[in-house]
Amino acid sequence: MAAAAGGWWAAACEKFRSARTLSAVESRKDPESEPYRSKYSARALLQEVKQQLSAAEEGGEARLLAVRRAVLEYELGVNHTDTEELSAGEEHLQRCTQLLQPHRLSRDCVSLYIQAQNNLGILWSERDEIKTAQTYLESAEALYNQYMKEDGNPPLDPSEHFMSEEEKLTDQERSKRFEKAYTHTLYYLAQVYQHLEMTEKAAQYCHTTLKRQLEYCGYYPVEWALNAATLSQYYLSKQCFMESRHCLAAASVIFSQAGQVPSAEDNENEQDQQDLRQRKAEIARCWIKYCLNLLQSARKLLEDDIGEMDSFRQMQLKAQRKKEEDEKENGRKKAVLFGTSDICDSVLAMEEKVSSVYPLDFQEAREIFLVGQNYVQEAKEFFQVDGYVTDHIEIVQDHSALFKVLAFFEEDYERRCKMHKRRIDMLEPIYADLNPQYYLLISRQLQFELAETYYEMMDLKVTIGNRLEGLDSHTIKKVNSLAQLAIKYYELFLDSLRNPDKVFPEELDEDVLRPAMVAKFHIARLYSKLITSDSKKQLENMQTSLEYYTFLIDYCEKHPEAVRVVETELELSKEMVGLLPTRMERLRAKLGPFV
Repeated sequence: MAAAAGGWWAAACEKFRSARTLSAVESRKDPESEPYRSKYSARALLQEVKQQLSAAEEGGEARLLAVRRAVLEYELGVNHTDTEELSAGEEHLQRCTQLLQPHRLSRDCVSLYIQAQNNLGILWSERDEIKTAQTYLESAEALYNQYMKEDGNPPLDPSEHFMSEEEKLTDQERSKRFEKAYTHTLYYLAQVYQHLEMTEKAAQYCHTTLKRQLEYCGYYPVEWALNAATLSQYYLSKQCFMESRHCLAAASVIFSQAGQVPSAEDNENEQDQQDLRQRKAEIARCWIKYCLNLLQSARKLLEDDIGEMDSFRQMQLKAQRKKEEDEKENGRKKAVLFGTSDICDSVLAMEEKVSSVYPLDFQEAREIFLVGQNYVQEAKEFFQVDGYVTDHIEIVQDHSALFKVLAFFEEDYERRCKMHKRRIDMLEPIYADLNPQYYLLISRQLQFELAETYYEMMDLKVTIGNRLEGLDSHTIKKVNSLAQLAIKYYELFLDSLRNPDKVFPEELDEDVLRPAMVAKFHIARLYSKLITSDSKKQLENMQTSLEYYTFLIDYCEKHPEAVRVVETELELSKEMVGLLPTRMERLRAKLGPFV
């Protein structure tokens, strides 16, 4: 080879290798005061090789030299983008693609061209020009597909253009590197589609990327696991519980690989260990959401008009289940699943710990609940209230929600009441310690949830008492206490909406409109539920109840757009406003003329 003749070529190859080593290895050791020291040294070497190539006699090897120049332009482009010099990086990458354009489908150019397109895509993403990034990445994807269709042989890796014949890679290694470059294309496309809110396409590309990373062993366990756990939440939003569980099971199995190397051998410091603990807790939180969503979706299927178990529907679904499970299992074989043979068994074993089908009775619901509860404890180990207030409270709220939905499946009202008491016991201490000045939104959420929980417990106690043919004095005291606590928390929530002068807003913001109206409605109902033998007190309670019902009606008359938000509550309020005055008149008549 004329261009390779003489000692200059061997020296050029050596400089090229040194530049790559400086960029990939030595740069990790650069001090914080000079973060790009090795990158700059690598750039200088690449520029020297570029000058040597320019001085070489082209002769009949113009194409060979053009490809080598393209390799150098690519390396310089990556170098400049790594050092945050995007404009210079873009120029080099563009020169690379221009040099390769006529030969981009050839075996010696296709991998380099795709990698240049990938890097241009990343560069434009960093500039927040997502549409431009999409164009480059989709172009890289199309080129890969065209090459595989028309040729398909393992192409040369860019680094091979600066290697001697005996150093060249095997076809197996070439294929591995080419597939890795294409996997990067899909990975960046997944992010681009996510930015463009093309969520279904983003999920599809993310799933394919994760699958390919496992197949070609091109992944970091922690990063892979987090991406799989994140993807599980997309499937969860689509109620694809089997796919969501599979992503989470794979995430847990792959994450476990991250902790297999002892920390001393891996040079991991305390911060690295802390990061690992946090990532593990984040995956646990995704498992909590999975269990919670599965239980809540089952509840929606099974509840009747008043929110209780529809026994007929329950029987129907149990009868259908066998057939549906068989169909689902057959469809499973066609689904895109993760896992090479060596991890498949571990993933399947993890999946078997929790169902992916709707629970139809208490026992089935309890099994899912217990899995969720175990992950709550795991997540709380890291996200403790000291240091992670918001995260900790969200996890406790999810724990409360798990108890709430499990209570739906419980037929014994006393046991159901105890489940709600567990919710109170976990939420009240957190609320008591919370400063609403700094955590107003969370404070409101807790106020409303505590009010609803006490309200639910009061209703249950009334039902239990009525089943026993009347309420004894102890039950009456308990019912009144629960009702007053529910009123207290509803009032605290409503007070939080007042302005600094303690005036309730004339028009409520959209995000608090429904909860505020529901709070007013429930307070009205709670006052009418208070049990007292004092007729005068009873009349006072009825008057208060009437005032709250009237508020809701008046508000909807002034703000017609609120009607659609509280249609049921409005209808019942009108009914009660029609009935209460008559009942109050009867009571006044009994009390005599001095009331």
